[in-house]
Amino acid sequence: MKKVILTILALAVVAVVATAALAKGPGRGPGYGPCSRGEFGGFAGVELTADQKAKLAQMRDSRFKEIEPLREKMFTKRDEVRKLWLEPNPDQGKIAAAQKEMRGMRDEMQDKMTAFRLESLKVLTPEQKEKMKSFSSRRGFGPAKGKGPGMMGGNAPCFGDGPGPRGRR
Repeated sequence: MKKVILTILALAVVAVVATAALAKGPGRGPGYGPCSRGEFGGFAGVELTADQKAKLAQMRDSRFKEIEPLREKMFTKRDEVRKLWLEPNPDQGKIAAAQKEMRGMRDEMQDKMTAFRLESLKVLTPEQKEKMKSFSSRRGFGPAKGKGPGMMGGNAPCFGDGPGPRGRR
């Protein structure tokens, strides 16, 4: 009888420890890497001048302030959709309309990001753009592909996207 109780107690302790260890577990969040707060890490493989870095940082800050209200609206709408799904009888029309509105906000944010990227490319010299092309041409499918430097891939620093909807809450 004592062995059974000790075995059950040991299993309970292991379960508690495992639960505590996994509670923080993998997942998305703000993180602490170079992109955790939306810093512009630069273009992979391209040396930027101090003026270029300053200009890109100013552009990033401006873009972030511009999309912040849109992000807040999107978070609010996401919470509304969650509540709609939790109703006893979810209304398909309301859910579809809310999701369509969220897609519109996402598209608007993507358009602003595209404009930012295009504008940031104007800061580079022709030589820097050419150097970027040589790095990005190495990316592709297959073994060890897609891990090298490029404008946004692999080991490249963040492009200034900042914490997205998944990294916020």
